[in-house]
Amino acid sequence: MLQSKMKWKFTYNDEQHSSDTASIKGMSEMTRRLLEKRNLTEPEAIDRFLHPSLDDLHDPFLMEDMERAIERVQTAIRNGEPILVFGDYDADGVSSTTVMMEALTEAGADCDFYIPNRFTEGYGPNEAAFRQAAENGFSLIITVDTGIAAIPEADIAKELGIDLIITDHHEVQEVLPEAFAIIHPKTSESYPFNELAGVGVAFKFATALLGRLPDHLLDMVAIGTVADLVPLQDENRVLVTYGLKAIARSNRLGIRALIKVAGIEGEVDEETIGFTIGPRVNAVGRLQDANPAVELFLTEDPEEADRLAVFINQLNQERQKIVADTAKEAERMLASGEQELSEVIVVAKEGWNPGVLGIVASKLVRTFERPAIVLAIDPETQQAKGSARSIEAFDLFANCMEVRETFLHFGGHAQAAGMTLNVEKIDELRQQLSHLAQQKLAADDYQQVLDIEMSIEIGDVSLQQIEEVNKLRPFGMGNPKPLFHLKHSPKELRLIGSRKNHLKVLFQEEAAKLDGIAFGMGDMYPHISPHAELEVVGELGINEWNGKKNPQIMVKDLQVQAWQLFDLRGSKHLDKQITFSEQDTYAAVSFRRSSTTSIPFQLPVYTPSDLSDLSEVDSLLLIDLPEKLTDLSDLIREVKPGKVYACYQVEDSAFLKTWPSRNHFKWFYGMLVKRESFHLKQDRDKLAARKGWDRSMIDFISQVFSELGFVKMEDEFLTINSSPSHRELTESILYQERKNQLYVEQSLYYSNYKELKSWFDEQRNSLREEVVNGL
Repeated sequence: MLQSKMKWKFTYNDEQHSSDTASIKGMSEMTRRLLEKRNLTEPEAIDRFLHPSLDDLHDPFLMEDMERAIERVQTAIRNGEPILVFGDYDADGVSSTTVMMEALTEAGADCDFYIPNRFTEGYGPNEAAFRQAAENGFSLIITVDTGIAAIPEADIAKELGIDLIITDHHEVQEVLPEAFAIIHPKTSESYPFNELAGVGVAFKFATALLGRLPDHLLDMVAIGTVADLVPLQDENRVLVTYGLKAIARSNRLGIRALIKVAGIEGEVDEETIGFTIGPRVNAVGRLQDANPAVELFLTEDPEEADRLAVFINQLNQERQKIVADTAKEAERMLASGEQELSEVIVVAKEGWNPGVLGIVASKLVRTFERPAIVLAIDPETQQAKGSARSIEAFDLFANCMEVRETFLHFGGHAQAAGMTLNVEKIDELRQQLSHLAQQKLAADDYQQVLDIEMSIEIGDVSLQQIEEVNKLRPFGMGNPKPLFHLKHSPKELRLIGSRKNHLKVLFQEEAAKLDGIAFGMGDMYPHISPHAELEVVGELGINEWNGKKNPQIMVKDLQVQAWQLFDLRGSKHLDKQITFSEQDTYAAVSFRRSSTTSIPFQLPVYTPSDLSDLSEVDSLLLIDLPEKLTDLSDLIREVKPGKVYACYQVEDSAFLKTWPSRNHFKWFYGMLVKRESFHLKQDRDKLAARKGWDRSMIDFISQVFSELGFVKMEDEFLTINSSPSHRELTESILYQERKNQLYVEQSLYYSNYKELKSWFDEQRNSLREEVVNGL
């Protein structure tokens, strides 16, 4: 057996299929079932999903306060009032700021933008920034991707005579700010879709302000929406679909420069944004103020665009190093016990860069499989500020709101949040959240969950089928890239990569082939036996190499449910062939417990009777052969190990010696009767040469006859017993021992892998009384 690292959740029912989806022409069974999993069964809904249209976008004026906000902006434009766009420092905030700035400029406004510094000002609107804005003559501030929790700041704005328009999408808390207008999907009962990103809300505002759909802004909408991990459903699906097309034809100098410096080739899709563009935009605000990112997207100067893109790429490289170093230090602190590894991780230290703590928290969640809060301590203020990430089963926002009084500031979503608290409250926070986790979570809730949409066979996968599945793109939250389950014995399994840390697998069934690649899973290779029925979960994709395309499955996790046999018979290099797993319990077994029994490991050697005292054994190392097959049969049925390592050798083999038939015994006895005596030392070689017998067979026949009393043997001299008893050959203990040894060697040593595996299978599944002579 080999346990999966994650929790597999099969989310489908093979017996239930919709007749509506089955009636759609030209669509495969696989695609129909994937659509059903997304609750898409009606032809009209499926058509809208597969062919998103800008006509399906909702009326922005369905949002509460939209009309009031637009009128206020139009008044400011008519009166020449300067407008300040107040943004956020992440990719959603940067793209929201860009969209709002371009829309206001196009509408004729005198506008500027302001993004707070993460390190000196923290998240969201703040009093100092508002007072500075008032001094600079701004009487209208529009927030983007922030502001819904800015209750005291809204009061400050009123005090300063500033009209505050909040556009945001973050979770709404108990009390709303007293702003001039709040544009937020979740505060608008009439608006049909609640899951817009901050840039999506800004785009709706721009649409209302300009009186038309500003499709030239869709490139920025796609970047912010994908990077902010909102559900790619309804309007978000439309916006990202058309936004990706807009990026492909975009004349925005900043996007072109960023694509070039990031080394992006070919089509830009949602994964390109999520893993390449988004992290670079985010890196700016993580290490300094985010102004250069906004300037990159607003500039119309090619040289400035190239310069800013290079600068941002360098910041991202620096960010990656800081994240790696911080995560490593946090893991060390938790592993050493310097900070408690509780149900909810809360780890804090002076000197950590606050801008990368969310990414570090994500790494800790993956490493320790539990929610994590990572805080940077300011020694001057004695406050800790940081970010949190969670597992699927633990709603960070809801649970943190239960202990809201612990924080000075708090906001976020179910899976991600940011907070500030006093240093003396850190231990209390850890205890409070861990207590909530103890109450609400079961043991398997901590495992990362893989939602499997379908089990497939090798023959189900083709280039055409994968291309059809890709029509469900863009994939993301709410429309995940489908995970498929495949169960089959691999034709080939090997390690690849310069450090041999990746697995390459080839599945084949008749003419159908499917490649698999499991990045970072090279450590599982020694724990997968040849011919094991391997189960993998992964995403289907197309591998292109030298102009040739092949279907492949990108493996996310794997397991072997059946017990496994590792055939190391006769090996003299066990130390190089067996890799021990920390998750398994190992036991070496000797049936003979001879002084020569040894293994090249620091592992105790048990007899079969010793094993009855062990509570659990996952892996059994058989280091010598039993005297009888039933000895091993009994052990296998009692222990039922998940892995069996056949490590034994044979030195004095019965199988390689000629086994005498009854005629051999009969002829030899007749020869003795005629000769009356036989001297083994003097006559054995002559007889062997004459009859073509093995010398050892002559010795064996002689010893059996001696044991049964048919002959007398003294100093290798045999003479006939004149009055022997009538006895069967099988009454000889030596005969039975050699026969048992022959059975044992034939079954356990000289059999091929398939035969040996079959023998063990039979023993695991049979009852004791069914075993006769081990067969």
